Formats: sequence, C-alpha cells, structure tokens
Amino acid sequence: MSAPLTTAVALFLFKRPEETARVFAEIARARPPVLLLIADAPRPDRPGEAELCAQARAVVEQVDWPCTVKRNYAEHNLGCQRRLHSGLDWVFSECGQAIVLEDDCLPHPDFFRFCEAMLSRYRDDTRIGHIGGSNLQFGRRRGPESYYYSRYNHVWGWASWRRAWAQYDVSLRQWPALRDGGWLRDLLGDTELVLSWTRIFDDVHAGKVDTWDYQWTYCCWTQNQLAVLPAVNLISNIGYGAGATHTQTAGPYAELPLQALDAELLHPRWMIRDDQADQYTERMHGYRPRTWRKAWSRRLRRWLRGG
Repeated sequence: MSAPLTTAVALFLFKRPEETARVFAEIARARPPVLLLIADAPRPDRPGEAELCAQARAVVEQVDWPCTVKRNYAEHNLGCQRRLHSGLDWVFSECGQAIVLEDDCLPHPDFFRFCEAMLSRYRDDTRIGHIGGSNLQFGRRRGPESYYYSRYNHVWGWASWRRAWAQYDVSLRQWPALRDGGWLRDLLGDTELVLSWTRIFDDVHAGKVDTWDYQWTYCCWTQNQLAVLPAVNLISNIGYGAGATHTQTAGPYAELPLQALDAELLHPRWMIRDDQADQYTERMHGYRPRTWRKAWSRRLRRWLRGG
C-alpha cells in the first residue's frame, strides 16, 4: 500500500451531483487529512439549479474517514472567475500547500501520490510553481522519466503552494506595462505565440473572459516558473456536455483515458523545459493557428495525391 496522504485536498463543486460523486469517491479512497470544500451558490433565474446544488453538497457530506472538513460556500452566485479565485485565495490562506480538483476532474489514484511527491520535492524550489495531473500528449511519451517540465500549467487536477499562489492577480493589473515592454516576445520568442497570448491577456485584462486559469498561467510566467506534468494522464475530464460552463461541446480532450504512473518515480536529470511537448500543446490548443492550418493543409494535399 502507498503511504497515507498528508496533503490537504480542495474540491470545487457547483451543480453536478453525479460528477461530484465520482470525483469524491476517488478523494475518499485517498483519505486526505484535510478536505476543503468550495461551492458556488445557485443562480436564482435558473430553474432547478438550487436543487442540483443541494444534491452536490449532500454528496460531499459523506466523509467516512478521519478528516478535518472545512467549507467555503458562497451565499450568492459568484460565477466562474470570482468563485474559483476567491476559493483558491481561501485554500492557500488555510494551507501552505494543497491538491486542487474540480467536480468534473476525475483523478487516477496515482494522481494524489504524484502531487504529494512533487509538492515535497519542489517545495522550496521557486523555479516550479505548478504541479499538473493532466497529460495532453495523447500517448506521446517524450522520454523515460516519470514527468517533464512545461510552460503550460494544465488545471484539470493540480497542486501548488502558498508561495506560488501569493503572486496571483486576477485582474492582470501590470499586464499593459509588460505587454508594451515586449515581455511576451522575450519570453516566448515566437510571433504566433506572442500574438495569441497577447489577445488572451488583453481579453482577460478587459474583463471579457469569465475565467481564472489564464491568470494562473500569467502568474507562473511572470515569476519564471515552470510546471511539472506527468508522463501519463492522471486526470479525465468527465464534465463535457450541456451542464458545463466552458466545455459544452465534446472535443478531443473529453474523458481521456487514465493510466497508472510508474511504481517508482524517475526524475529528470536536468530542469529543462520539454520544448517538443510544449510545441505539440501549442498546436493542439490553437496557440499557433497559422502553423496548425499549414500542417493540416499539407496533410490534405498528401491525402488528395493518394500519398
């Protein structure tokens, strides 16, 4: 048996009791010593939502292991951005480090072991700001190591420390100065990436996007911090569909299969970002739109030629 979990787990929930029950069952198997529950309130203009929220909250009351349970339930609906960032502020005010899950992020049991090992290994290493549970390389393993370093901090199941979250700014107040000073060009060194991320951060700064995770990417980048990502996928997003906030249409990332981690973790010898893996992420996420279109155009031409 693996060692008992010693790190607090934070679970964000809202109105999906079935998904919440599946995720909560995996948390219960891990038996964290502290469970932090964060919930948004129902929207008064959505019929039936209050009942669904109540059902989801009832699921997480079924704690049957020795555990300190703390709750942060909104009295009025805050929406995605305000609920997530205020909830995370609360989580890291309560704990020096935490494992974070949302109600649609189904973890493999090894996810908790991986997060705990990485939290311990990199606790005082300020070059690392984020530990992710998702591997979005679709089975492409870049080397024999159990994880790799990335500039992309996937947030479907993750972990971090108070020291990293302390730099988080949901409003991106310093973004205009950094943008005008050429910071992204210096960081990314690629015109397509700079244009894509400038649009993203401009929209976030202008309040056009109701989200919190782009700001977390910005936070890690402005601190020159990398993410640790597993060599296999430890999180499956089970929330795609009509009830989702941002993933209403099924796509290639919906319900990715889970895979067990190496029994013994093999650490990278050097702390060097895996550029090959990151370029694949950039193409798949559309951060290099023209490059992606060119690649598909070449494939189409080969197919038309019968080659």
